[in-house]
Amino acid sequence: MSTPASSVTSTLEWAKVDLRRVPHVPVPPPGPLSRDQHARCTKFFKGLSSQVKLFPVAFESGAGCVLRDVDGNEYIDFSSGIYVTTLGHCHPKITEAVAKAAGQLMNAHDFTTPVKTKLVEKLASILPGDLNGFQFYDSGTVAVEAGVRVLRAATGKHETVSCFYDYHGKTYGAVSLGHIRSHVYGAVRAPGAHMVPRPDTYRPMWKKADGTIDTDQYLAFYDQYLDKATVGAVAGFVLEPIQGWGGSIMPPDDFFPKLRKFCDARKLLLMVDEVLTSWGRTGKWLCTEHWGVVPDVVTIGKGFGNGFPVTCVAVREPYKESFEAVSASSSYGGNPMACAAALASTEVIEEEQLLDHAAHLGEVALRRMERMKAEHRIVGDVRAKGCLMGIELVKDRATKEPFDQAGTLVYQKAFRKGLAWIPAGHILRMSPPIVMDEATLLKGLDLIDEAIGETAKELGY
Repeated sequence: MSTPASSVTSTLEWAKVDLRRVPHVPVPPPGPLSRDQHARCTKFFKGLSSQVKLFPVAFESGAGCVLRDVDGNEYIDFSSGIYVTTLGHCHPKITEAVAKAAGQLMNAHDFTTPVKTKLVEKLASILPGDLNGFQFYDSGTVAVEAGVRVLRAATGKHETVSCFYDYHGKTYGAVSLGHIRSHVYGAVRAPGAHMVPRPDTYRPMWKKADGTIDTDQYLAFYDQYLDKATVGAVAGFVLEPIQGWGGSIMPPDDFFPKLRKFCDARKLLLMVDEVLTSWGRTGKWLCTEHWGVVPDVVTIGKGFGNGFPVTCVAVREPYKESFEAVSASSSYGGNPMACAAALASTEVIEEEQLLDHAAHLGEVALRRMERMKAEHRIVGDVRAKGCLMGIELVKDRATKEPFDQAGTLVYQKAFRKGLAWIPAGHILRMSPPIVMDEATLLKGLDLIDEAIGETAKELGY
């Protein structure tokens, strides 16, 4: 049962941003101290993300929904550490829980600990259906690899079907499920790894006579693909509910219910990678709850520990013994610090009723972004589900040609105005903490609006 709001310190009040003071950018970023730190660090540290390459600031601290760089600039956080700090930076309850665990017991391999017991009991009580078998890991990629092993152990089959533009991690097996293509990962995908298109409501491959997306045509293609392109040993489908790295791509509402029935009819398992979308990000514990779908296997991560590296593979009752067949334990998975972070994060979401708040913020954001779409012709599409949001920039609304140059400029301009966020080529990605207040959310969107207007004018649109 949730703790009454009157008996806890309100997370929303703790995380509220003083918009008279933030954003605060006294030094044009990246400032001299950031440039110096970045140069010193990258003399040795390589392989940076695109967001760092495009805007190499050096952050020194964070509190709630605000990030501070080494030059004293303060930014509204619209990234959550790339979908991770869902409950804001340095949440007091989570910080205290991790510190207490670190002072008591840091690791005991996969032996039982009291905090682990509390966590698995909590998970079994809140997850939908009979998702009640768990194993813990330290990264999303490792969880995905473990989830696929469970699929194979449960079915005795080895093939998988995933989707175009999905992202599942950067190890060989996970890369084989996703869109990353590079010779450094191997000349071929892992044996038995298949990919198919998935419905994109803005860029549909198949449409009905009225121009709307035709989900049934995708499923008809899947049926044909399974028959003609596989060797008949498909363990299951593996896919994201909403594509994050792909640009906050939302499926039509009928897709997952129909895919669930499709898998059931063909005795295939459904594995949903919710590393990015789970634990309140979209306004539900799991994103698939929006469509009333219970996966057979699901990966949970990022916001699960609010920044502490902890992830989870959850499976339905009939398949949980499959963990015994796949050497499921790991050196760091489920250590007391990780379990403490995940348990505290879960309790905060319950206590503060943050699922409802995240859903509300998504509705507010979508209304504001629709105004941007009406006012800027380079905005082709806007979308939001909870605090997972996207704006797609195009050169022409009729052709929907991606506008990568505009995406880069908008990202950099908004960052200079005091918004720390995520680039994705022509698609602007936003994942503000779900503890953010409405006024701060709207201020961040105003900064993006300004950046889009300035970019359109600069590029002659």
